[in-house]
Amino acid sequence: MSLSMILPMSAFALAASISPGPVNLVCLSSGTRYPLARGLMFVTGATLGFVALFIAIGLGLYSVLAVVPGLEEALRWAGVAFLLYLSVRLARDNGRLPEDNAHRAPGFMTGAIMQWLNPKAWLASASGIGAYTSGNDLQQVLLFAALYLPICWLSLGSWVYAGAFLRRYIQRPTVLITVNRSLAVLLAASCLYLLIE
Repeated sequence: MSLSMILPMSAFALAASISPGPVNLVCLSSGTRYPLARGLMFVTGATLGFVALFIAIGLGLYSVLAVVPGLEEALRWAGVAFLLYLSVRLARDNGRLPEDNAHRAPGFMTGAIMQWLNPKAWLASASGIGAYTSGNDLQQVLLFAALYLPICWLSLGSWVYAGAFLRRYIQRPTVLITVNRSLAVLLAASCLYLLIE
């Protein structure tokens, strides 16, 4: 694989990873609400979950959706339910920032599962593989996944750091409640995208 393909693959990975989506919103919220280490644990789970999904799609998983009746619909509704659950948790947050409450933060497994239920992740994987690899070429898919790994982690991590930066300026619970409820509305609104696709 030449450098001429690595650069476009990297640019695609960056654009897909850093652009706003459900996972990015949870990263931002986690940064405002929980200790940085907890947010980065979510980022690690989301990154590894995405890379696993990316490789699976590269090996033909996406075509299974067309073959198995109802699977795509089930995935869509599972994604909606999961996003609504996270939205409700955000909306009900009391705005206080106790450090001992970190166990409630979305963790590694939440991040990994969320990517498998995230249509943005499925579309980014399928379109990236379709545009930059030749069919089922495992070597190209693995190279693309290896490029995605650090790019995705750093992109999602930047959302957590942005939340942590905001946290310094929103120590008052009423401000944090407003931020969390705004993020909850955006997260719930992203469900509309799932329902109209």
